Amino acid sequence: MARLLDRYRKEIVPELMKLRGYTSPMAVPKMTKVVLNMGVGKALENDKRMGAAVEDLTTIAGQRAVVRKAKISVSGFKLREGQSVGCQVTLRGIRMYEFLDRLLTVAIPRIRDFRGCSPRSFDGRGNYNLGLTEQTVFPEIAADRVEFVQGLDIAFVTTAKSDAEARELLERFGIRFRK
Repeated sequence: MARLLDRYRKEIVPELMKLRGYTSPMAVPKMTKVVLNMGVGKALENDKRMGAAVEDLTTIAGQRAVVRKAKISVSGFKLREGQSVGCQVTLRGIRMYEFLDRLLTVAIPRIRDFRGCSPRSFDGRGNYNLGLTEQTVFPEIAADRVEFVQGLDIAFVTTAKSDAEARELLERFGIRFRK
């Protein structure tokens, strides 16, 4: 069993029930999925970038990345419908908790000058988005073999009904927010 899932069940649920006054463990907010996304706009100029991004995202997530195609044409970006513009992975269950554990214990501490995650990245419905500027903070990616440094977006989807509930849940998991 994943370490964070075990901690969620044994520590976080009772803490939140006591703090928020939930009457049932099923009412306590939980993580439903984590979505990793890489927007690779430069793939229009260089086809190797998309392959490298898919390979890196697959390595980071431990699950095959899906290539995303443009839904509409935008002449200002020289983009045509159907061109590859990014890749994404949706993690659920044990893989989600294992990724979250690696993110919090290994990847985030490797970010230079990290002062905490932005408290303004909640969407109003209890979900949180985090952006990383490069994929090399993950130890699975060998920095010397990386041809293209690529940003990465991480979306944490929860069952929380408000941003305050989601923030409490994420803080209990170990995400530090700026003051």
